[in-house]
Formats: sequence, C-alpha cells, structure tokens
Amino acid sequence: MNTATTARAKVPVTVITGFLGAGKTTLLRHVLANAKGRRIAIVVNEFGTLGIDGDMLRACGVEGCTDEDIVELTNGCLCCTVADDFLPTMEALLDRATPPDHIVIETSGLALPKPLLKAFGWPTIRTRMTVDGVVTVVDGPAVEAGRFADDPAEVARQQAADPSLDHDNPLAEVYEDQLLCADLVVLNKTDLMTPAQADTVEAAIRAEIPRAVKVVRATDGQVDPAVLLGLDAAAEDDLDARPSHHDAEGGEHEHDDFESFVLPIPEQDSVEGFITHLKKLAGQHDILRMKGYATVRGKAMRLAVQGVGSRFRHQFDQPVPKDGPRTGNLVVIGQKGLDQAAIAAALAQA
Repeated sequence: MNTATTARAKVPVTVITGFLGAGKTTLLRHVLANAKGRRIAIVVNEFGTLGIDGDMLRACGVEGCTDEDIVELTNGCLCCTVADDFLPTMEALLDRATPPDHIVIETSGLALPKPLLKAFGWPTIRTRMTVDGVVTVVDGPAVEAGRFADDPAEVARQQAADPSLDHDNPLAEVYEDQLLCADLVVLNKTDLMTPAQADTVEAAIRAEIPRAVKVVRATDGQVDPAVLLGLDAAAEDDLDARPSHHDAEGGEHEHDDFESFVLPIPEQDSVEGFITHLKKLAGQHDILRMKGYATVRGKAMRLAVQGVGSRFRHQFDQPVPKDGPRTGNLVVIGQKGLDQAAIAAALAQA
C-alpha cells in the first residue's frame, strides 16, 4: 500500500477545545444535525463527574445519533488521563465492525490540547488515525469583557514596576494554550457583541497565534461542518508549531487552580425565578460555569441550564420520567476556594 493510500485509510479526528461555556457542545450538536449520512463518533470529556454534555447531545433529536456513537469520559481531564481513558476508548472505536468515518473529541473547558495531540503518536493508533484539526471555540463576549484573558500591556507595566509580583493567571494560560494549538478558531456568540467588539477580539486572537489560522464568526455554534471537518492538518506531526505555557514542564498540567462539584436541585416553582437565583449566586461566589438540569412544577419537560458567569441560557429539552424524582443536578465549576457549603445551601432554597 502506498503512502497516499495509507494516509487516506486513517480515520480523521477533530479536537474541539475552548474555555468553559464557549459553546463547544452547541457546536457539536450542529455538526451532528448536519452530518448528511456521515458516521461521526463523539468523545465527550467532562471536568467533573456528571455527564451533562453527553446527555445534551443524546437529547439533540438527530436521526442516526445513537448512544453507541457518544462516548463519555467523566473521571478527569482528557489531557491528564491519556493512558487510562483515551487510548482504550479510541482503540475500541477503531475496532468496531463498522468504524466511524470521523471522530470528534470535545475536551473539557480546562483541558490543554497539546498533551492530547501527543497521544496520537501512540503506536497502536498512530497508523490508524490522524488529527484532522484542532478547532478552538472562543466565547466572544467573555473575552471582550476580559474574563478569560489578561491585558499584556498592563501585566508588563506592573512587572516593570515590581518584578517580585507573580502574575501567573491559570485562566489566561488555559485560554492562550487552546488558541496556540488551533488550526481553526470559532469566534462564537457574536450576536451578543457589536461589530467593533468582534473586530477587537478577532484582532487579539490573531495577535496571540504566531501562525496563519483562520477565524470564523458564529452565533450558537452555527458553522457548516464542511468548514470544521476536513482541515487535513495532521496536527500530531506539527507539534513544534503549537507552543504551550507548559512545554518547559514536560507537558505536565495540573488542575489545582480549579474545582468542580455536583449539587442537587429541588423542583422549581418557575423558570424565571430559578434563573434569577442562579445569576445572583454566580455573582456572589464568582462561579465560572454552571450547567445541569432542573424540573419545574407543572412542567412535563426537564429544564436544561447552561451558565457562563452571570450569563445563562435555558431550554426544555426532554420529558421527565413519569416514575422518576422531580429533582435535578447542577455542576458548579470555579477557581479553587469556592464555598461549596454556602452554594449548596443557596441551591437547596432555590
């Protein structure tokens, strides 16, 4: 078999990365809804123990999207559990009687893509799959507000004034590493920005990445799969062009700066009251991300909730089991030091 045939025989893999709440799962749902018969397998990695994103994809209602095609890894960040979780999962997908035409991996919002790309050099998968591309999804309004990125000029000014200051910002590092690894950047939620704001964020993204990378703008992750899939980047062979803050540390990556936990939610009296309560809670405790499900009194459908800071989206997505409990669960993610007891007590009274 010649080299060209071998390359075509490899199953392409797209890695979708992006900070917490950037819209990765929404983007994935759009890809599944527009697969046009292509067999796409999804690997979803959660930071935390409750598979919210996998549930959201299963509830997408797309014909041909089966439970078998969505694999969840909920016991840690993929970039940190490559040997234990990632490799066996990928080998199992390849060994199916009918392997997928394309595999899409949604990393957790706290994952660094580069250690994951290195795993594609593993002998058992290197000859059988290739990283078609890394797609980084950016929450435009959040970045424009400065929540996930530092002002380099201000940092430089402060360091010049006092070199002893430690300006390490784990949020900014994660965001920057995800950009630096990208083959394509999706600037999402542009409907919540002015054109001038979108231009500013896009310019900052382009200044951050030291190579030519296309930036596409999107609302609700509405990007044609033909744009996302088929980049043919072979990213596993191009690691040197993707610098990382953690290169000098041998690729090691810790999540000591972040924590997550799952809390129960009682049945709610109203949607509006519940969302208002969550917005207040996010502001009081500086919570980065909340996502989960609740039941609402008198409603047969469960309420799916997604929050980034104090911005929330919600929708009724699927029926509540008739014989099931009228309760829900919420994943809470933030920087280390969240007052879990206070947040739990507030949710119990929601």
